[in-house]
Amino acid sequence: QVQLVEFGGGLVQAGGSLRLSCAASGRTFSFYAMGWFRPAPGKEREFVAAISRIGGSTYYADSVQGRFTISRDNAKNTVYLQMNSLKPEDTAVYYCAARFSGSSYVIPSGYDYWGQGTQVTVSS
Repeated sequence: QVQLVEFGGGLVQAGGSLRLSCAASGRTFSFYAMGWFRPAPGKEREFVAAISRIGGSTYYADSVQGRFTISRDNAKNTVYLQMNSLKPEDTAVYYCAARFSGSSYVIPSGYDYWGQGTQVTVSS
């Protein structure tokens, strides 16, 4: 089992920045690739970003490419999502997730464990 807890959400004006953190406990953190998701119209959860086990590879949704940066610190069992140039359409609950194996980082069903989410609100 892996327990995930997100931190860092809040209210920010458009153009501002936030950094989300997701702290993991339980099994060895470096065994898991990590992702961030958020709800979207017509979807349960929309892919935002993902990072491989050691952090050598990162993946982003087109909507956040160039604005968001995912990173991880395996010594601290934590994954981060730095969000810059925030837009009102980024408003959502952000969930981090852990996956042990699989071929696609963008599919929510490929992840094994989920946090409870942290609210991000971007005002215009």
